Order: sequence, then C-alpha cells, then structure tokens
Amino acid sequence: MNTNNESTKKYKVLFVCLGNICRSPAAQGIFEHVVRENGMQDKIVADSAGTYGGHRGEMPDRRMRTAAMYRGFALTHQSRQVSGLDFLDFDLIVAMDDQNYEDLMHLAPSVEATHKIRRMADFLQRRKMPYIPDPYYMGVEGFALVLDLLEDGCQNLFDAIVKAEF
Repeated sequence: MNTNNESTKKYKVLFVCLGNICRSPAAQGIFEHVVRENGMQDKIVADSAGTYGGHRGEMPDRRMRTAAMYRGFALTHQSRQVSGLDFLDFDLIVAMDDQNYEDLMHLAPSVEATHKIRRMADFLQRRKMPYIPDPYYMGVEGFALVLDLLEDGCQNLFDAIVKAEF
C-alpha cells in the first residue's frame, strides 16, 4: 500500500487578473473544461482571483459569462482577492498581464514563491501577444478575442503541466 501523500495531491493552478470578473474566471472555466475533457479532474484543479478586491463576491461579468456560455464554458466563480496565502496553496499562479505579474511578484512572501508566477501569454501559440487584454471596455469583439487567447493558452498550459515542462 502506498502511504506517500504525493499520490493523492492535486496540482493547483490559480489564474489572476485585476478584478477577477473577466479574464481569470474565464481562464479558470476554460482550464477546468480542458482538465475534465482529459479526465484529469482528480489530479489538477483551478481557481481564480484578482489583485483588486473591489468585486469580492461578485459573479463574472455578464458579458464574459454570455460569451463563454456560447462556447460551452460555464463561469460560476465568485470573485475574490489574491492573498499571500495563495502562494502556499497553489503550485502555479498565472498572471493575465504585466501589471498583474508585477503585483504578484510584490505580494509573493519569498523569492522561492516568485518562481510559481508565470504569464498566461507564455502559453500562447496560435496568436502571440505579450499579455491577455482586459475586455471590460472593448465590447463584444474584446470578449471573443480574450476567449480565443485563453482557449489556446489553457490547452497549452494543461499540456505543459502534464508533460511537467516547468
């Protein structure tokens, strides 16, 4: 009998944007979909948070929920603010843009914790962009663009985790 706790430990990914109402909950929903499609939900879990806490407890933006729903992704997360404790709980923390990345670097409780932070743009292959833009003021096309980017990035992130390419 295996008494090693590593066999039951789940790999935990946290997606982070500014308000946790558009990009990061969409990334969470898409990533969870990819994980389920690949039968890995007992091994990999995801959550999302924002660097800004003003939307705490809110559902994702209605426009993002609608755009995601048309693609088959249900976004049910309630917004929360990222905390220093997340660095203890999560194996990987994925920032949507450079400001989120910098904020996370400052929030990290140790140098070792900063090694958990990655940019979502690092996982883009189909359309290279330096960051995932905030669609809040961009209209319908902005939400579609963000979902396109996140579908690509989340699949590649999943593949990298499974292949342990970090």
